[in-house]
Amino acid sequence: MRAQANQYPETANLVEPVLSPVLSIDRDTAQDHELLHLHAHPEPMLTWSSTATLIGSVAGRDWLIPPGYGLWVPGGIEHSGAVLHAGEMTTITLAADGSPLAWTEPTSFAVGSLLGEIITHLHRIAPDDPSRSPAEALMFQLLTPLPAQHIHVTMPADPRARAIAELLFAHPDDQRELTAWADHVHASVRTLSRLFRAETGLSFASWRTQVRIRAAIPMLADGTPVAAAARAVGYRKPSAFIAAFHRTTGQTPGTYLPQTRR
Repeated sequence: MRAQANQYPETANLVEPVLSPVLSIDRDTAQDHELLHLHAHPEPMLTWSSTATLIGSVAGRDWLIPPGYGLWVPGGIEHSGAVLHAGEMTTITLAADGSPLAWTEPTSFAVGSLLGEIITHLHRIAPDDPSRSPAEALMFQLLTPLPAQHIHVTMPADPRARAIAELLFAHPDDQRELTAWADHVHASVRTLSRLFRAETGLSFASWRTQVRIRAAIPMLADGTPVAAAARAVGYRKPSAFIAAFHRTTGQTPGTYLPQTRR
């Protein structure tokens, strides 16, 4: 899940030496079912998914990282990960000391078009490019934690329920109900119902709704019309999608559309 590092030097050789907190920016194509085994390192890390769907396990909690989102992992915390759907991703490794980000806990963030372009620019330019230092400063200014109402989806731990969860994360438009999933993982409907309730705190239907709404938000933020986003995450009728969205977030899908599309 990591490409060869685009190493940054300690100084940019501008008017005077400037110490960059960015050690490397790695871009890679994450492959389906690729795994990152549990490990830790002193350097904090930002992982951004541009087109992949990832899941990170950090400090005993599972974090979904769909396209358009990222995850901050503080230094020294054990973490692992898996690829649920292949695509492009970027990992930014920062110096163990002197990081401009003061986040002490794993933190989700969104990557809008401007922030995405800045990260792409930093990866592309030469290490001594004069735009590097101001671009880094703007990148850190634009990195903000997601609001409290952001949807966190808990992953079940049981292998049977987790297999279903990972497939639905990768394909939220999958229409199969629990009976079909029970056949798929060779378990009873009653067992799966109990597992989802016990390990996620939600019924299977409610849990799947959260996954679908979570997947729709970055589409809406990119300007995808409500009806198209609804179809992409498995809703045949936009009205059903709008109702589920409001129940889950307390807001309408239009809230997440760019202002020019509202």
